Amino acid sequence: MYPAELVKPMREDLTKVGFEELHTAEAVNAALAKEGTTLVVVNSVCGCAAANARPGARISLQNAKRPDHIVTVFAGVDKEAVDQARQHMIPFPPSSPSMALFKNGELVHMLERHHIEGRPAEMIAENLVDAYNEYC
Repeated sequence: MYPAELVKPMREDLTKVGFEELHTAEAVNAALAKEGTTLVVVNSVCGCAAANARPGARISLQNAKRPDHIVTVFAGVDKEAVDQARQHMIPFPPSSPSMALFKNGELVHMLERHHIEGRPAEMIAENLVDAYNEYC
């Protein structure tokens, strides 16, 4: 587990633009049970989360079509919530950071760490925007 003071600015990177933090399995299940589209960002302390994933997620929200709900869980901090979110992401293996788009609770688009690491935030945002335009 990472200290709260270490992850606070990393959490705020997403919450300041409207992401809801989920801390429990029940909260994850409730979020994914909502009608419409839900983007789940598995946040992380790693460098590619700071340089690519979080900025990419933020940039993607500037699109005209966007998810109805945006939520985040934090790997290495919110273990129960992360484990539950990953259950909904099967058959994809656990990775962080990662991003998943759900429509009416069904996984419709997935970005794993290997899709994020080494790619600029704009490219990640473009990938998400393509998914938003198709599913949202």
